[in-house]
Amino acid sequence: MTLKTRITDDMKAAMKAKDAPRLGAVRLALAAVKQREVDERKELSDAEVLAVLEKMIKQRRDSIQQYTAGNRKDLADQEQFEIDVLSAYLPQRATEAEVDAVIAEAIAATGAKGVADMGKVIGQVKAKLAGRADMGQVSARVKARLA
Repeated sequence: MTLKTRITDDMKAAMKAKDAPRLGAVRLALAAVKQREVDERKELSDAEVLAVLEKMIKQRRDSIQQYTAGNRKDLADQEQFEIDVLSAYLPQRATEAEVDAVIAEAIAATGAKGVADMGKVIGQVKAKLAGRADMGQVSARVKARLA
């Protein structure tokens, strides 16, 4: 079963259960996936659907920061609920040890010597950890290892 099919099935289940908040969050995800498919005029693979979901989660995290700064706890709670729903579709998060092992392996494979080679390392790390780790944090760790 593809990820898009799973999202569609969850939307149907939320409709049947009359779970309006969950239905809204799942519909947003499906709409974002379909919009990207229309824009690119192709069916998205699971990896591309994951990228769409990660982008949506990142947007919601940014919104939570702004809502919290503006004393809008109600809106921040709604965004957090959507993050929780969307996170269910992401693969299991990589542990710190797994991330470090992938970084070490990529550095060895590329023969990276310094920060100038960071792009090569990140390219390999991203392929292995897509959807399983926050790439912003991974990037900072790679930079620290190469510095």
